[in-house]
Amino acid sequence: MNWELIFGQIKWTSFVFAGMIENPSFSEAIASGAGSIAVLGALATVILLTVKGWWVPLWRDWLTSVDHKKVGIMYIAIALVMFARAVIEAALMRAQQLAATEGVGFLSADHFGQLFSTHGTIMIFFVAMPFITGLMNYVMPLQIGARDVSFPLLNAISLMLTMAGAVLIMVSLVVGQFSTGGWSAYPPFTGIDFSPGEGVDYWIWAVSLGSIGSTLTGLNFAVTIYKKRCPGMSLFRMPLFTWTTLCTSILMIFAMAPLTAATVMLALDRYAGFHFFTNGDGGNMMNYANLFWLFGHPEVYILILPAFGVWSEVVATFSAKRIYGYTSLVYATMCIAVLSFAVWLHHFFTMGQSANVNAIFGIATMIIGVPTGVKVYDWLLTMVGGRIRFSTPMLYHINFLLTFILGGMTGVLLANPGVDFQVHNTLFLVAHFHNMIIPGVLFGMFAAVQFWFPKVFGFRLHEGLGRASFWCFAPGFLLAFFPLYWLGMMGATRRTYMWSNPDYVPWLALAMLGAGLILAGFALMVMQIVVSVRQRAQLAAPLGDPWDGRALEWSIPSPPPAWNFAVLPQVSSQDPFYEAKKAGTAYRSPAAYEDIEVPRNTATAPLIGLFACAWAFGLVWHIWWLAIASFILIWVVVIARSFATDTEETIPAATVKAANEAFLAAARATPGVTRDREMTSDNRGRAHPEALEGRAGTLASGTAVEAL
Repeated sequence: MNWELIFGQIKWTSFVFAGMIENPSFSEAIASGAGSIAVLGALATVILLTVKGWWVPLWRDWLTSVDHKKVGIMYIAIALVMFARAVIEAALMRAQQLAATEGVGFLSADHFGQLFSTHGTIMIFFVAMPFITGLMNYVMPLQIGARDVSFPLLNAISLMLTMAGAVLIMVSLVVGQFSTGGWSAYPPFTGIDFSPGEGVDYWIWAVSLGSIGSTLTGLNFAVTIYKKRCPGMSLFRMPLFTWTTLCTSILMIFAMAPLTAATVMLALDRYAGFHFFTNGDGGNMMNYANLFWLFGHPEVYILILPAFGVWSEVVATFSAKRIYGYTSLVYATMCIAVLSFAVWLHHFFTMGQSANVNAIFGIATMIIGVPTGVKVYDWLLTMVGGRIRFSTPMLYHINFLLTFILGGMTGVLLANPGVDFQVHNTLFLVAHFHNMIIPGVLFGMFAAVQFWFPKVFGFRLHEGLGRASFWCFAPGFLLAFFPLYWLGMMGATRRTYMWSNPDYVPWLALAMLGAGLILAGFALMVMQIVVSVRQRAQLAAPLGDPWDGRALEWSIPSPPPAWNFAVLPQVSSQDPFYEAKKAGTAYRSPAAYEDIEVPRNTATAPLIGLFACAWAFGLVWHIWWLAIASFILIWVVVIARSFATDTEETIPAATVKAANEAFLAAARATPGVTRDREMTSDNRGRAHPEALEGRAGTLASGTAVEAL
């Protein structure tokens, strides 16, 4: 038997457990332990699904579903699983740096390099991206009064490509090693001469699959917002979360393409002997740097803009006020989206451009802070005069304002090329980046989970555990990253796995304490979900409006039916559901019902995802028969789907009417809950509008007044 023909470059030593057997060490023990957890976790999942008999429902109701709501939930599930791995890796890196101030620590240099590469890659591409994509998937169609996205099957394919990339990274825990080239994978280090193993190939194909999926998602969402809005919903009546989704989608369309081009070109360098990025052979590695950051800085705003939309929804709802400065927030969002393509070079001020070029990009970087500042002032002014409820999402918002402003100030410092030259390769830059992404994106997503969870599953999350989780995350973040500013000023370089300066120890110890609190916060979040599921009867909010919401998603049952809206709504204001509650017209029966067509489930998307994952794995390990067969099978599935004609099913009007009338009757029969009682078991999802309590907040400035 020709082993290499069948298994490519996979050998016994390729498995993570071989390192522990052949070269036992604490570092190898940690690697073997991580691989064991991955294998045992997969086996436990298979056993659980088999024992519970969940394989059929998993396939029938979830993996083959093209319902935007289920697709969104699966995106977020991927993000949470990958976040668990990434945060553990971050704690390991911090522990290694603390332990290596008077020795070599417990991780090898190569293992540490893999950790910071997987941590960055996972957090950006397989935590933040699927989290924001899942949230936009679920919420945006509901906010614009649509029954689904424009291309439901394409939506499911995007999900499965992202899942394939995530699976590939998890497989690298067991078979082979991951790249040590960081999340940005700069050549020439990631070229075949300096990184001949499988690690960089894992990075290339995992990121490429995710990038293609995100590009398709951007196209899908943009078309949905342009074409699927309900009657009366003009662009300037859209909720701000939908506005940020639109701008994010446009960024996805144009920003993911340079990344895909860069990864394909790097793959051609490695597989086919091309020299796109080989300086001595007609190539130029600066082409890679420009391509990557032409994606990389818009990517920052791909992540942050949906979070800005979340903050706008949260602050208006829990301040019991219409958002202050709606129009300025919309224009600020558009300005940020456009300017994000004009600042990429500030990521490599130190790479040899002229002073004039650096100055131009430095000025552009400072300018992009202006529309962001507009947003901060609008959020603050929304809170002024409002009846603020310090719920868990609102606590995250207040923490975001404080920490994000500080992070933005350090960003303005780094926009100065002279300052950047001094601190670019230090932990100061690491602190700045995390200071923007964690409060802005990660805490935004956590707030979104707390905010929209009742809409998704029909019951609220346990508020006490939510606050406990917040009070671990918030100080944990400050302790984990603010000491890095000072360490960077002291000269501590990033990507360093051991130190020789004992002055770093106290600051590294504080950072380690912060990492521990972050781990505790995540554990409490998991506990919150488990406890909430067990207490779902007491926390139930099936009537859809537990927070006195303002947009259309709060006007339908929780969880929403497959068709979302029994009758497509007609809107005439920015806050249509809130205005309907004030006018006493909410929960009225429509004049008539019609049959509704929804897309049928299909195996197309999961099969494409499965074969794409197998194709990428074959390319990583040079298993050419697997790569060729999987590539062919992908197109067989696509072609077979093109012959399908029965792709929709009809839900009879009688079924829709029965379900909707039962919901409306329950809503009308249930007394509204005031905001003082919204965290009690009295809250079944029927809110008593704040405006009817006579406590609507107002804000006066000169002769201008903005009120509900």
